[in-house]
Amino acid sequence: MPVGSDDSDDDEVVGWVREAARAALGKSGEDVVVLRVGEVLGITGYFVICSGRNTRQVKTIATEIEGKVAAVGPKPRQVEGLDALHWVLMDYGDFVVHVFLDETRQYYELERLWADVARVDWELSG
Repeated sequence: MPVGSDDSDDDEVVGWVREAARAALGKSGEDVVVLRVGEVLGITGYFVICSGRNTRQVKTIATEIEGKVAAVGPKPRQVEGLDALHWVLMDYGDFVVHVFLDETRQYYELERLWADVARVDWELSG
């Protein structure tokens, strides 16, 4: 959780994070994972990580996430990677969404790099 956040803020952020994860799954995003990185990273609370099989799917997933999260919460502060669509990074401040092309995700292995942080069960209701 970012510095200065309290538990009620965290509940709201977790709701947005879950919405992002569900949106990715809804557009056939693969291996959707949510990591709680705030305790070790300090600049954001969560990573949502998923991948698509091709660049068209990566764009579709990113577009769906942006729309679904904006319907219940914030719009991203910044989005990078929409030109090449190998790794789209959506910075929401309290959380960051990574939408990878399958091969790019395998190359960077973010889940391995962040293996010491907790995973969030995003499929829970709420």
